[in-house]
Amino acid sequence: MAQPIHAGRVRLWPFLEFAASDKAGRTGAMADLTIANSVSDLIQGDVREHLPLERIPLKGDVLGLGTTSSLENGELTFLRNGSGDSEVWRCIAHNGSIVRLKPGDGSGHFPYVCYTEDATALQRPVELSCLGKPEGRSIQELIDSAIRHERARGALEQAPIYGIRMLATWDELVITVASKLCMGQQRRNASFTTEGGTDQAAATSIYDMLQHYRLSPLPQEKPEDPIRYLGRSMQWDCCGFYDSEPEKGRVTVPKAGDYLHLHGCSTDLAHGGHVLHDHPSTRVGQIEQLVLYPLHSIRSLCSDLAIESLSYDDGRILFRVTNTGELDVSDVGVAVVVNDRFSDHRYLQIPWMNAGDSESYSLAWAFPSGVHRIAVIADPMELVIEPDDRRHNNLRHLEVTIPSSDDA
Repeated sequence: MAQPIHAGRVRLWPFLEFAASDKAGRTGAMADLTIANSVSDLIQGDVREHLPLERIPLKGDVLGLGTTSSLENGELTFLRNGSGDSEVWRCIAHNGSIVRLKPGDGSGHFPYVCYTEDATALQRPVELSCLGKPEGRSIQELIDSAIRHERARGALEQAPIYGIRMLATWDELVITVASKLCMGQQRRNASFTTEGGTDQAAATSIYDMLQHYRLSPLPQEKPEDPIRYLGRSMQWDCCGFYDSEPEKGRVTVPKAGDYLHLHGCSTDLAHGGHVLHDHPSTRVGQIEQLVLYPLHSIRSLCSDLAIESLSYDDGRILFRVTNTGELDVSDVGVAVVVNDRFSDHRYLQIPWMNAGDSESYSLAWAFPSGVHRIAVIADPMELVIEPDDRRHNNLRHLEVTIPSSDDA
């Protein structure tokens, strides 16, 4: 087995630590893949839902990738460290450098992130001799070939999504780093799209809008090259996912044939980002290690806002807003509408609400005698992504009768 490569505090290889010696035992230990939002959500304007770093388990071999918010632009890469656990590194948009994120430092609120639990028991090392020479072949083609070969020889189970860890040296590499990725707002403007506009058009163009960087042994001779040259850090530790159904947009861009989403960092910890595997300039020189992880169970986290109580007492409307979902939400709007007159509604904005938290509110509103209908609506513009079957609790009604002075 190859010797560990020490880069700063990160032990990149080897990480093969099977929990059981026999294949049958390993097959029984399945790791879930957790997805907080999805790539489809992200490229359509998902900027209000967040998963904090503190909720991601990092003990053992945890695979993952994601992106940070528009306030801290950058990609996320999950690397192993010297203690055998995992760490999250943020790739910075403006210069392609990387920084390690630490739980509790306030730097990690992710609008999109997917991750496993400790997947040590699912490690399936690939026989690299089966891949042949990588010259002229894309990384996606090589990984697809590895999956088919390992399945054919009975060393890899069929799964909807495969996790990937790969150590590779590149002849040339083009990466992107997310910068204001949630810029399209296509989902929220869907009813106003021009004729012919589709979500796929947004998906296929998203990477064109991001900052590109080039790594190669020598800089490009063309000064007009729009891709910024970073340097010659050519060996990379990569982590990502191969989705057998990319059109679902769970962990890859929702585009037919685009199965691979791969992030990585150079082993000298100088640079990192999204590996632009289908760019014509990206060429792999050698794959030094490749491990696949069959991921069978997929769990999706989502937001779920609720108006959990509504009453009227002594000239005040009283209600409680709760985030019953699994993601933190920001800039939550709440509308109070009386007698169906939205033009006279009151509106409040909740800057931030953690998953599981509640806020109670009291709004002065004097009614004349008669029957009045009160409606309180969380997220009336539907800017927060929630499953349709969870939106029923966003609205609560109350009918109150105010007696006339003659009835007193």
